[in-house]
Amino acid sequence: MSIDLKDRVLVITGGGTGIGASTAMAAAHAGMHVFLCGRRSEPLQRIVDGIRSLGSQAFFMELDVTERDSEIRLLDEAEARLGTPWAIFANAGRGLSRPAHETTPDEMASIFEVNFFATHRLFSEATRRMIEHGRGGHLLACASCLSRFAIPDHAAYAATKASQDMLCQAVRMEVEPHGIHVSSVHPITTTTEFFDTAARHSGVDDLSVMKDTPRAFIQSPDRVADAIVRCLRKPRPEVWTSRIVRYATVIRNLYPKFFDRRTRNMKT
Repeated sequence: MSIDLKDRVLVITGGGTGIGASTAMAAAHAGMHVFLCGRRSEPLQRIVDGIRSLGSQAFFMELDVTERDSEIRLLDEAEARLGTPWAIFANAGRGLSRPAHETTPDEMASIFEVNFFATHRLFSEATRRMIEHGRGGHLLACASCLSRFAIPDHAAYAATKASQDMLCQAVRMEVEPHGIHVSSVHPITTTTEFFDTAARHSGVDDLSVMKDTPRAFIQSPDRVADAIVRCLRKPRPEVWTSRIVRYATVIRNLYPKFFDRRTRNMKT
C-alpha cells in the first residue's frame, strides 16, 4: 500500500544543501510541504523559494541542532507554520578525518553531539508528539554506509553513524504499535559540500574524496533524495542506494579479516 504524500508535512534538518536540499525539492515535487532548518539562511531561502515555485508551502529557520531544546523550537515552529509534521528527516551531520588515537575527547564529543545526540533528541521529541496526535508518522535519519563498516581515519564518523543506525533499529520496534515508521538512510560517497566542511574540521585543505573514490561508488544527492521519497511513499526499514555496498556489508560480517585487508588503504 502506498502512502499519499500530498499536503503532508516534512521537517528536514541540515536542509540548505546536499542531501537535505535535494530531499526537500523531491518531496515538494511529490506534493509535500517542507520546513527546513540549518545554520545558514541564504541556502535555506533558495530551497524555500524553489519549493514555493512548485506550488508547495515551505518555511525555514536558522538553527544549530546542537543547542539544547533546539528540537522543541524546531517542531513548534514547523507546526505553527505548516501544521502537524508527518515525517522528520534528521539529516544534519558532519565528518572528521583523523586517526582514532589522534582524535581528542572534545573532537569525539563534538561529532557525536551533531551526528547522534541531536538525532536522538529530535526523534524523542517528535515521537512524543506523534503518539499524542495519534496519526502515525515517519522518522528518518541520514546514517551512512559507514554505519556498517569503517575505513581508516574515520573512526569517529563511523562510530556516530553506527550509533545512529542502532537508534533507528531500536526506535522502529518501540514505535511500531503507534503506527510510526522509522527508516535509516545509508548513502555512499555523495557529491555535496559535506566533504569540504569535513576537511575544515579535520584541519586539511582537501579530503580528495572525488579524486580517489571510483566513479561507481559516487552518487548524486538527487539519487539519495529520490530513494528517500520512495521510502516515504512505501516505508521500509533501510534506504540503500548502492547494492554493491550493501552486499559488501554482508561480506564484512562473514569475513571481517578479508574485508579489513581490502579496505586498509582506503582513506578519504
